[in-house]
Amino acid sequence: MNDQASQLRNLVKGTRHAKKVRTIALSSGKGGVGKTSICVNLAFTLASMRKRVLIFDADMGLANIDVLLGIHPAFNLSHVIQGSKPLHEIIASLHGGVKLIPGASGAQFMSELSMEERKSIIQAFAEFNDSVDYLLIDTAAGITKNVTDFIIAAGELIVVATPDPTSITDAYALMKVVLRSTPDLKVSVFINQVTSLREAQEVDEKLQLVTQRFLGKTVKSIGFMQKDSIVVHAIRKQEPFVLYDERCQPSASMRLLASRLCQSTVEEGNTLVEFAEKLTGAELE
Repeated sequence: MNDQASQLRNLVKGTRHAKKVRTIALSSGKGGVGKTSICVNLAFTLASMRKRVLIFDADMGLANIDVLLGIHPAFNLSHVIQGSKPLHEIIASLHGGVKLIPGASGAQFMSELSMEERKSIIQAFAEFNDSVDYLLIDTAAGITKNVTDFIIAAGELIVVATPDPTSITDAYALMKVVLRSTPDLKVSVFINQVTSLREAQEVDEKLQLVTQRFLGKTVKSIGFMQKDSIVVHAIRKQEPFVLYDERCQPSASMRLLASRLCQSTVEEGNTLVEFAEKLTGAELE
């Protein structure tokens, strides 16, 4: 055990000055708000802007990005954890150079990994640090520890919410949990399924009001997307809507979101090793 911890410590120290990767968790207080679709379409949009994007399907209960895209990966993250496959062999290559780490439905939580399993995860991510600009993490919905662990490890969160009152309430609950444990977390909101700009502004105002009043932090919207039948049609075709119809309003919303991310800066990013270190709970300082 001590030898394994020492090996991990040396690996992490050796990558402290490696290139930082923009690591963003996309999450939601409740399901059914379009979070996974936003994550996938944002990835393809960033790739069209010549960014190297890696998607991590981190819903350990019901991983479904492969279903959304109509692909059938033979292996997933559980095979890396078990040591039967290296990470590069399970990664799926998608359109435009986007890469996907398929989720492991029903896999054990990261906090429950053995030291050997933690080592395999950290070493796996170390291999990809220099070939990734953006790591987008599609978490499960809700506020379980597994979800918040991914968010805190990422260091940046986009909460996807809709005008539905329960979605707004649950989005606030998620932000309350993560901001109370990690006050310096970078948090923004993407408002989905609105009928108008005014409705998006109203949701944004509500969330700003409650986060400022009860959490002492203003969390602003980073974008919004209107309801559009194109999204439904694309999902049924198992194709990202930004590829299905690049001229539709949802595709324009994705381009605006991607542009805002590219224009903003994050002073303290992660190397992928640091992300994996935090995620697996390997306290190796």
